[in-house]
Amino acid sequence: MVRASRTIPRTRTVGAELAPPCDRERRARGRASSAPTVAAVIASLGLAFCAAPRAQERTVADGVYTDAQASRGAAAYDASCAGCHRPDLSGNTGPALKQQRFARVYAGKDLKTLFTKIATTMPRNAPASLSDDVNLDIVAHVLKENGFKAGTEELTVAALDAIRVVPGQPKAPPPVGDFSYVEVVGCLTRGAQGAWTLTRASAPVVATPTSASAEAAARPLGTETLHLVDAMAYAPDGHSGHKMYARGLLIKLSEETRLTISALDMLSPTCER
Repeated sequence: MVRASRTIPRTRTVGAELAPPCDRERRARGRASSAPTVAAVIASLGLAFCAAPRAQERTVADGVYTDAQASRGAAAYDASCAGCHRPDLSGNTGPALKQQRFARVYAGKDLKTLFTKIATTMPRNAPASLSDDVNLDIVAHVLKENGFKAGTEELTVAALDAIRVVPGQPKAPPPVGDFSYVEVVGCLTRGAQGAWTLTRASAPVVATPTSASAEAAARPLGTETLHLVDAMAYAPDGHSGHKMYARGLLIKLSEETRLTISALDMLSPTCER
């Protein structure tokens, strides 16, 4: 006797076919939630982008102006600003625009703060009379005078908000050459025929309008000799053998180096160091 074969339906098929409609919907939702969706992928990428480090913030030390822009700014500054702030930015009737005061007022702020101050309040006798381009040039000049290097692109108004001001850096002194205005320390020495020289003199460095003998008192002596022009106008006899500070115009000749004096001050009654 041949028995009829029975085919037992697979559980998955039975479950899928016999399950109530609401169960089928719940299962479909479960499968959908377990699979990554386009939205989930985008969200995960977005989180990855957020976790990536931000681009380094720009500062005025990153070369945000050009040399040509600063040169134009120097001319504009001399014409409109130097009368109040001095040609070297050290301040007069207007505040200083460099060194400690520059850092105290502007460091940590965006560069637009400095630009806005210049654009809205300067020049004193005609506030807000200069164009944005001229004011940008002046900002570039101020940055250069505070020791910040030039770059390859000119500073623009649109860039100001994204550039942070940091404390100024010492500006490299210009090279010393013939007819440079310099300062030097040395031993005042009487020469032949009433001539006066500075012996054991330090190497001359470019003097600034704010140079003073007090700042040079600790400067060591050197090996140079300078012939002092018009030394008799400074009563040198009482300071023979003293360590002196001299400031004036440097004249280099083939046979000697001369200094046309504009200041001569005693630093020490001896010339031991």
